[in-house]
This record gives sequence, structure tokens and C-alpha cells, in this order.
Amino acid sequence: MIDDLRRAPLLSRLAPAQLERVSRQAARVRLDAEQLLFSQGDSATRFYLLLTGQMRLFRLSPEGAEKVIEIVNPGQTFAEALMFLNAPRYPVCASALAPSELIAIDARDFAGMLRESVDTCFLLLGALSQRLRGLIGEIDDLTLHTATSRVARYLAAKMPPDGHTLELDVRKGVLASRLSVQPETFSRVIKSLSGQGVIRIQGNQITILDPAALRTVAELGDTLEPGPLSIGTLGSLRP
Repeated sequence: MIDDLRRAPLLSRLAPAQLERVSRQAARVRLDAEQLLFSQGDSATRFYLLLTGQMRLFRLSPEGAEKVIEIVNPGQTFAEALMFLNAPRYPVCASALAPSELIAIDARDFAGMLRESVDTCFLLLGALSQRLRGLIGEIDDLTLHTATSRVARYLAAKMPPDGHTLELDVRKGVLASRLSVQPETFSRVIKSLSGQGVIRIQGNQITILDPAALRTVAELGDTLEPGPLSIGTLGSLRP
């Protein structure tokens, strides 16, 4: 478990003794696809590191409408900021998009460890500051950019540095909710970009045929900068 914990950016710089302490209080959790990990309003006694699979964090409105807040991928942690609150409760639901394995970390014991080490506190503050930058970028996306621009920015951010082909690894409805667009709007934008020769679609694979045109639609400059382009993050930054 210590080797698994060390792969998380939030935990990678902990001392061996600290990792040993975290592992003693931690537990492995395995979920089937669509299985719920916790519900909105549940008492938050643990935060989580995703090892394999994929998770979605979402909120439910009083009418039952679902809004995807974040898609969590392996190597990310989530819900750790809640350890600083008195009697914390999860503000979102979490469920598995695919069969997933996680490590559940005792939040109270981890907070106690932070009180014993100023250096560890600063490590955590650095990770949470990066997350805040991502959330500010998401606010910019939602207030300053159209649905078409948000979809294009997502594709630009997902484009690998050594190629132009990316895989849509989540259902389109989930991704549309994450980008705060209607599913039919998402499909219409993808079809429009394909018709313009900006992208090519083959199943779940999208090839960027014209990166410059995609950046123009996304309202980006000539270079892609990290942070806001990740469309926010309630889970920690990817390794």
C-alpha cells in the first residue's frame, strides 16, 4: 500500500514514517461500475486515492437533476480538503464509472499528522493552491466562454503532446454534464467541428486534424497552458 500511496502527488513527498502511519489507518475499497462510494450529505471521515478505474463526483438538485462536478482518474485524490472542517459532510456524491480500486485514508488521523509537521502542512497547501487555480479557470470557462468554446478547450487540453488522437474515455452524457452543456449541444458541437474539418471522429476516438483551428474555436492563444484547461479539479492534479 505504501508504494500505491507514494504515487499520489499529494502524498509523494511524505516521509517514510508518515507513509507508514497513513497506511496503517487506510483501507482498500473496490467498486463495481456504477456503484456508489458515498452520497451527498454523508459524514466525511475519509478521503480517497483512486488507483484504478474512474470515478465521477456529482451533485443532485432537489428535483433530482445531476451535475457532474469532476471526473477522477487514477493517481488523483479527492475530498481531502474536508478534513479541515468541523463535522464535515461530503458536498457531492461519488460513484464509479468503471470497476475501480481506491485507498480510503483516515481524515482525522491525517489531520493530526499535519498538526505535527509544518513542512507537511505546506505540501498540502501547495496541492490545494493548484486546485484553486483550476477552479478559478473553470469559473472563467463557464462565465466567459460559449458551450462551443468549452468543448473545444476540453479537446485541446486532452490532445496528447506527441500526437493528435485522443480517446473519449467517459460517456458523452457524463462529459457534457462536466462541461455544463446539454448532451444534444455537446453532440452538435462535435458534429460541427467534424463538418468543418477540425476533427475526425471514429467511435470514441477523436483526431485533431487542424490544431490551429481548434485553438481558434477554443479562444486560446498559440500555446496551451496547464491549469484552467483541465476544466477545474476537485480531485488533485494528475501525476
